[in-house]
Amino acid sequence: MPSKATIERAQEDRREGKSPTTQAGEFVREEMHHIREGKHGARSTKQAIAIGLSKARRAGVKLGRPPKGAKASTRKSATAASRAARSGRKPSARRSRAVARALRREPRGAATRSALASHARQVARRRGPGARRASARKAARTRKAA
Repeated sequence: MPSKATIERAQEDRREGKSPTTQAGEFVREEMHHIREGKHGARSTKQAIAIGLSKARRAGVKLGRPPKGAKASTRKSATAASRAARSGRKPSARRSRAVARALRREPRGAATRSALASHARQVARRRGPGARRASARKAARTRKAA
């Protein structure tokens, strides 16, 4: 269950007209904090991000569907999470406990700075040089004056 502060930050982003991915970023950020403080782990950075996105969908953030190349199970779980947001039913306590126990057994390296950096590079490589250049330009524009 996301903290009240995270939900409020995401709602504030929505009020400001920011994109759904920016709103979902708050949930991913919280997930990284959970892993860093030792609450639970994740096998990979990709899994940690996926957990955050799932929580965002369940909290009512209107995220798009996973890409065509994603696994069928991924698409199915995204649909289920979006549906869960609309139904308003409380999640099963037994299932929540099972998920929490499974995640506690996972390693904690997925949220380290180096893991996040290598994941970002890997994703950027997949997008191509043009997207990388645009991203670097945007970073330079939004960076605080040195």
